[in-house]
Amino acid sequence: MKLRSLHDLYVSNLKDLYSAESQIVKALPKMIKNASAPDLQDALQMHLDETREHVNRLQRIFEEMDSSPGRKKCKGMEGLIEEGQEIIGELAEPEVMDAGIIAAAQKVEHYEISGYGTARAYARLLNFEQAADLLGQTLEEETRADAKLTEIAVSEVNRQATNGEHEAMTAR
Repeated sequence: MKLRSLHDLYVSNLKDLYSAESQIVKALPKMIKNASAPDLQDALQMHLDETREHVNRLQRIFEEMDSSPGRKKCKGMEGLIEEGQEIIGELAEPEVMDAGIIAAAQKVEHYEISGYGTARAYARLLNFEQAADLLGQTLEEETRADAKLTEIAVSEVNRQATNGEHEAMTAR
């Protein structure tokens, strides 16, 4: 696709977001399965449900434009998910695995926050107010998901992951 206008860039960004969200829908169940902290499992499951709605919102935006998301592959998300899969593939203590899952999930959230912020800004400039509102809803949910992951990491998971560190260092 040749980018000749902000509208073209906007559509390209939406296609990228659609691909990213579709990849996340496929990746989150494995993260949920490998998480051991109940709060983390619950947060990831809740975000999986939200992510499915994000896909639906993007589909509505494409329908309003009489367009489709096509087959564009979000390579950035592909890489972030691959990094997360590497963490899951490691032989780690459950608490350490949870900390790694949170770190990987937050990288994904930050990528999405950036993408949705940009898409919403473009939608506003192009006077696509309904799309801007839908993108803003998703942006808020992504921001809340990131904050929830931080809360879980700070309040329990990271502290639990350090317990083994202290014991191992003391044993030396």
